Amino acid sequence: MALPSRRSRWSALVTALAHPVRILPVTFVVGSIVGTLILLLPGMRSEGQSGNGLLEASFTSVSAVTVTGLSTVDTSTYWTPLGQVVVLVLVQIGGFGFVTLATILGVVVGGRIGLRSRLAAQVDLHLVNLGEVIPLVKRILTTMLAFEAAVAVVLTVGFASRHGEGWGDAAWHGVFYSVMAFNNAGFALASDSLVGYAGDAALILPISLAVFVGAMGFPVLAELSKRWRRPERWSIHTRLTVWGSFLLLGAGTLLFAVVEWNNSATMGSMTFTEKLVTSIEGGVMPRSGGFNSIDYAEARPETTLISTIMMFIGGGSASTAGGIKITTFFLLGYVILAEVRGDPDVAIGSRRIGASTLRQALTVALLAVMLVVVGTLALLAMAEVTLEEALFEVTSAFGTTGLSMGVTGTLPPGAQVVLMTLMLIGRVGTVATASALALRTQPRRFHLPEERPIIG
Repeated sequence: MALPSRRSRWSALVTALAHPVRILPVTFVVGSIVGTLILLLPGMRSEGQSGNGLLEASFTSVSAVTVTGLSTVDTSTYWTPLGQVVVLVLVQIGGFGFVTLATILGVVVGGRIGLRSRLAAQVDLHLVNLGEVIPLVKRILTTMLAFEAAVAVVLTVGFASRHGEGWGDAAWHGVFYSVMAFNNAGFALASDSLVGYAGDAALILPISLAVFVGAMGFPVLAELSKRWRRPERWSIHTRLTVWGSFLLLGAGTLLFAVVEWNNSATMGSMTFTEKLVTSIEGGVMPRSGGFNSIDYAEARPETTLISTIMMFIGGGSASTAGGIKITTFFLLGYVILAEVRGDPDVAIGSRRIGASTLRQALTVALLAVMLVVVGTLALLAMAEVTLEEALFEVTSAFGTTGLSMGVTGTLPPGAQVVLMTLMLIGRVGTVATASALALRTQPRRFHLPEERPIIG
């Protein structure tokens, strides 16, 4: 039998990589490489920075493209203003989605896009109906830019009026923090993130609102724009995301306040209003925002554990947030409830959830647990960190959150590579990554005999 030629093998490889499910991780990897090369150009780093900057540029690029916000260097001092602009652009592109951006460009330039591009965008946006791709992508662009512009204006006024900044600096800070907040990326133009603005409602609350809205997911925002007055007509996905987001916000805020209220190392010396604002921010940011107005290295162990759980859950599907996603978390809760009740089906409201959806939710959750455990073990083996620090950093990377206990910059290169890998997987999604690596070309055409092992 004749062996395939080199040309045919290359063609097969290109065809395999061009599959819609595989396009998503490939674009983020390529985008990270391009971002690294740009950040290595002259004029990107401030004068006097040591080293060749390859690892710093790579880590920053991956963190920006995956809208995480973790950093091994001080963004405000290590990168020049031009380098900070590059980070902002990478975050904007990463939040919008490389595939989605390519779809927009195809529509603008050519007036239409091919079926393969539509399928790729469908994977990126987690859509069921292929016909929804183009209308939703257009709404994404409009919603993102309009919301970011509005928040930027509010923040610009706040920086100028309350912190004495010139209008030029205030506008730059307003735009930067607006883009970072809506895209759920935790990069900041201050060494201590938002600690210097702790308790300032005029800045903290708009940023928290942008993070909260950005973590909802574009399909949810699109549906709310049409039916926000008719909750009874919302889809199951929108119901789980909206009510789940508010539930987690309330629980996170309450728990943060109870634990940290009298902690002198965090917000014990603040006024009542400042504590309230900081508690709200503490309930929002661990879900994928990445900004912090307290030093998490000084937070109580209960707070770091609660934040770790919130980072693992993340935000809404098809959003700029990471984690296993709210729908996955609450869907598994309904599975447990149905099993406890003895119900044959998992139902939410008047709708039954299909077996394939339940399998996908379970797969996402278990893969996420495996990745976090393996990543934590890797950090413990490679770096001089505690279990609490390792778990916190790994979950932050996987959840594309960006919160840190201050050890990211001290990690050895191997541990930083582990975090970079987790950020890419967390942004792309565990199911999309697994599918991209082990996609079946032929569907199974038979069923094996059924057997029930003992459970529990």
